[in-house]
Amino acid sequence: MFILFSALGMLILSAIVPSRYWQKAAIAGIGWFIFSIHWFTKPFHYIEIDDYFNVITTILAGLLCVFFAIYFFFAEIPSFNQWLIRIVVDQTEWLLQSIDFQPLRVEWDVLSLNSHKVRIVLACTAIESIALFMGVTLACIDASKRRVALAFLASVPIIYLLNLVRNAFVIIASGFMWFGSPEESFYMAHNVIAKIGSTVALFAIAYVVLTILPELLEMIDGIAELLKKSLKRAGG
Repeated sequence: MFILFSALGMLILSAIVPSRYWQKAAIAGIGWFIFSIHWFTKPFHYIEIDDYFNVITTILAGLLCVFFAIYFFFAEIPSFNQWLIRIVVDQTEWLLQSIDFQPLRVEWDVLSLNSHKVRIVLACTAIESIALFMGVTLACIDASKRRVALAFLASVPIIYLLNLVRNAFVIIASGFMWFGSPEESFYMAHNVIAKIGSTVALFAIAYVVLTILPELLEMIDGIAELLKKSLKRAGG
């Protein structure tokens, strides 16, 4: 109960703190993370009593809380937000230089190639996908630590590295006007090619993670079965 009340206390405190203070988001992020710990301790009890519905729902609740906690820190706290973006800009610049392109840093978050500028924003850091896969690997409570670590290494670092490649591709395509004007090239590279590539990559990474952690697939199957049963009951 101490963990639960600590989480609720932090979330209540975050609601009280004025929105102009960055501490509000930090408190909320900590609260959500503590809340995830509360939920992740519950499945063990439900496994013992063969209540698999609550096993699945508590794991999903914990997973959702982890996502909120990670995303809160980077989306709502300016110093964390800028720190992450700056790292991604630095490493995107390094990647471009390593393949013989010479971008200019015209602002702390803007890279220019052939006088065509691209601004790196939070969405360009892949924090949403990283938070999701971190939560998924943490949710697999029945797996060994070794397999959880392998699943983490097969997802989070790969997503981050592929995102750097995506950023570099968009900057090069825009700078050299591969698909028409700089604006058309940015749209085609960023909104079409990169999005399709990201989707394919995430499906491939998800497949690898499910191969390493088949318990996740069992959990998904369990959720599907529960939904089917619920729909049958609702239908009559």
